Amino acid sequence: MNNISQRDAFWDRLYELAALNRDIILVSADMGAPSLDRFRRDLPGQFVNTGIAEQNAVLISAGLALAGKKVFAYAIAPFITLRCLEQIRVELSMMNLPVTIVGVGAGLGYEDSGPTHHLIEDIAVMRSLPNIVINSITDSAMAAAAADLSLTMKHPNYVRLERQVLPLLYGKTSDFSQGLTLLKQGKDGLVLATGCMTHTALEIVQRLEQQGLNLGVADIYRIPVNEEALLRTVATMPKLVTLEEHFLPGGMGSAVCEVLTDRGTTIPVKRLGLPVQKGYCYRYGGRENLRAYYGLDKGSIEKDIKAFFGKA
Repeated sequence: MNNISQRDAFWDRLYELAALNRDIILVSADMGAPSLDRFRRDLPGQFVNTGIAEQNAVLISAGLALAGKKVFAYAIAPFITLRCLEQIRVELSMMNLPVTIVGVGAGLGYEDSGPTHHLIEDIAVMRSLPNIVINSITDSAMAAAAADLSLTMKHPNYVRLERQVLPLLYGKTSDFSQGLTLLKQGKDGLVLATGCMTHTALEIVQRLEQQGLNLGVADIYRIPVNEEALLRTVATMPKLVTLEEHFLPGGMGSAVCEVLTDRGTTIPVKRLGLPVQKGYCYRYGGRENLRAYYGLDKGSIEKDIKAFFGKA
């Protein structure tokens, strides 16, 4: 599990489940992957390839769901979400159909493919639609667990997968029912991160601890945010930082601030993410280089956190 991508972990687990349940259907608009090839070869009656026609994939998925099937619609993340926004809104959100949208390459994951392949608006867009739950996956163990969880959902579900292979933070017995997990305790404040930035948060917090700043890290992997769990987690924290590889307006940080404001909590919050004023990035040269364009590289994050906590 530690050496496979989130995509392969998710589809490998779904393959095991689909072999026992003929109502599980995979609708793919992707060109292919080893984990998909096995699904198509061994379970041809449960695999539909629409070609590069993501909107049609969502429409077919909605029809199959109306027929009682448990449907998973899959493609590269920006195309199975933003390209299909009207179909997701009308066929899934309005009709509240239990279709799981699965996208690979969240954030700047396709760093080598330019801004058309960067997905830095999806949390804001998808969380604005009624009934849809977003699962922002942190590692391959969580990805495998999301396959099981998706089968229990009675509403539309969006699983956003990281393209790169990342270290494991969780195990097979981890409990993801709360939608967030406190990974590290801290007394000076708390960093709330999502997706791949959870790994970055842990690395930076470890460095800051050596400089005398003791911060905790919490991983938020389900949106809408579990309000009670969030309030319990931040209750004793003097300051909060949110960290995401996503445009700041409407992102995870905004979701956190909405909960705190609505519930009358006045903890100071610093949101770190991609400033929308910078627009789209046409740089190449690796993910950290793209993050540097937005001021979200590790050095900039560390500097911003230190300034927020008065340690600059």
